[in-house]
Amino acid sequence: MTLAQPTTLAPAERAVQLLGSDLTEKSLRLHLEGLSGVDAVGLEARAAALATRSIKTTSKAWALDKIISLIDLTTLEGADTPGKVRSLAAKAITPDPSDPATPRVAAICVYGDMVPDAVEALGAAHAPGGIQIASVATAFPSGRASLHVKLADVRDAVQAGADEIDMVIDRGAFLSGRYGAVFDEIVAVKEACRRDDGSYAHLKVILETGELNTYDNVRRASWLAILAGGDFIKTSTGKVSPAATLPVTLLMLQVVRDWHRLTGEKIGVKPAGGIRSSKDAIRYLVTVAETAGEQWLNPHLFRFGASSLLNDVLLQRQKLATGHYSGPDYVTID
Repeated sequence: MTLAQPTTLAPAERAVQLLGSDLTEKSLRLHLEGLSGVDAVGLEARAAALATRSIKTTSKAWALDKIISLIDLTTLEGADTPGKVRSLAAKAITPDPSDPATPRVAAICVYGDMVPDAVEALGAAHAPGGIQIASVATAFPSGRASLHVKLADVRDAVQAGADEIDMVIDRGAFLSGRYGAVFDEIVAVKEACRRDDGSYAHLKVILETGELNTYDNVRRASWLAILAGGDFIKTSTGKVSPAATLPVTLLMLQVVRDWHRLTGEKIGVKPAGGIRSSKDAIRYLVTVAETAGEQWLNPHLFRFGASSLLNDVLLQRQKLATGHYSGPDYVTID
């Protein structure tokens, strides 16, 4: 199905308005390739400068709690079991049993076949406004499957109770310049996120920036994902190196900032993979606040995709409370 066919246009009416013309492969290409080039030196210098920012000790407790509240606690291994998902859910609900004041995480992220186990394990904590269930889909992490299989993957996860879908784009199509194919697939996945009551699971579009090769490609892919209806743009699957980096996340935050200025719509950003320490996570908080604004520092607009990050944050919280570092035995093993 090509972009010129009207059946693909309805979910992307905003793209038509932005392009100022019919939505065709040509108009999409002209728009994306007409975006200003990224000043790589300037971007990396800005990221490096933001990484040197320090926060006061009095603000550190707030920052650590904020990080926890923004985490998608993740297990995405072939050896995942219902028992591991139950353990993950228990940690999401009570990250630190020694301190009931510890915030809960934003979501747990699992494979689609693990969603029913996550729903059962979270129980009442998975109420509206509670811990969300995110499911990777669309033949994660490679994205190499037919569209029929990808859409079935999404529908199964949504039907099972997933609140959020983390899809992967077809990097091969993107890198070969077939922007229309990538656009159409995101639009189709967005429609597959529709629930029986007409509401939609939130769609996070994984760009896999480590395979996009250039900052210009990251910017184009970010715009493309937003144009096609993504609610979040996400750096990585965590299965490719490099995964999340501060310069790439800064660039994606600049895109959502510019989109908000243009349309008034707020799109989320999720760096995932490789963020393991509180120190690194605080750098991301600073970057979010300085680029998109402090209003983005909430789970509806920013997430960390992580598994080991939570343990380091918990150890740092315990140090603030007791004055000394606890050993790894004082946190649960993921």
